[in-house]
Amino acid sequence: MVISPDLPSIPFIMKNGVKYFELIAQPVQREILPGLYINAWGYNGSTPGPTIHVHTGDYVNIRVYNRLPESTSVHWHGLDVPNVMDGAPGMTSSPEIGPGNYFDYQFQVTNPPGTHMYHAHMDAMRQEMMGLQGGLIILEPNELGRIHRDYFLMFQEFHVDKQPMRGYTPGVYDLDPHNMDYNFFTINGRCFPNTKPLEVCTGENVRIRLSNAMETAHPIHLHGHQFYVTASDGNTISPGQRLLKNNILVASGDTWDIEFLANNPGQWPLHCHIPHHMTNNMSKSGGGMMTTVLYR
Repeated sequence: MVISPDLPSIPFIMKNGVKYFELIAQPVQREILPGLYINAWGYNGSTPGPTIHVHTGDYVNIRVYNRLPESTSVHWHGLDVPNVMDGAPGMTSSPEIGPGNYFDYQFQVTNPPGTHMYHAHMDAMRQEMMGLQGGLIILEPNELGRIHRDYFLMFQEFHVDKQPMRGYTPGVYDLDPHNMDYNFFTINGRCFPNTKPLEVCTGENVRIRLSNAMETAHPIHLHGHQFYVTASDGNTISPGQRLLKNNILVASGDTWDIEFLANNPGQWPLHCHIPHHMTNNMSKSGGGMMTTVLYR
């Protein structure tokens, strides 16, 4: 089972061999730090949106309701879908979804198992930077026992308006999606120390799926362990070509799968290595785009 810490997984209803999902694009309030809420856009009440789980060969119907004040769409990033289902209006035959309307994205999942994303593909500068993205995982049906822990992480950055020069003040704040002076950096919609640890046990094989649909690249570093890079953009890397690393750059549009053996007990940071991104609005106490691998 793939776990997305601090995020729900979206349920489905099976009808006549088709998996039916519902996504609601809407304004959301997200508590990124204790008492600090952002007025963002997301899906089903969350940014990032809920994680979608499917299998290769599934027929899916994903109904997207638009409760935003402007038209939107959803692009299935990395999936090989029919042109009309791609979610890029104006560049493909896929339609816009007007405010108050919905559209059924219908396709068969033909990609092999891997890590993918979904995100808005209209006025991307505004809609994506307001938080309209989420994870889509094509599950591997026959790997029970090989991977003991499987986590999905999505990285985001925001410019939160009207904050002090350093640190943060609890309250509800608007975002400025056009301001590239980002001051809060999140994993699954939370800033450290508000992120949920990735729990492991000694001897387990652990996979972490890393994803980024926003503006800035993030070099992600794991303390205390070396990891193998096992997949890129949802495509498995053959064992003989895997790199052994402890730091990997997750650029905009990337997904990477990394795997490591939990063989060094303790609590270990997993974080973006850019110093600015390890702060909560330049607070001296640190924070930002960081979580921990925690041995139970």
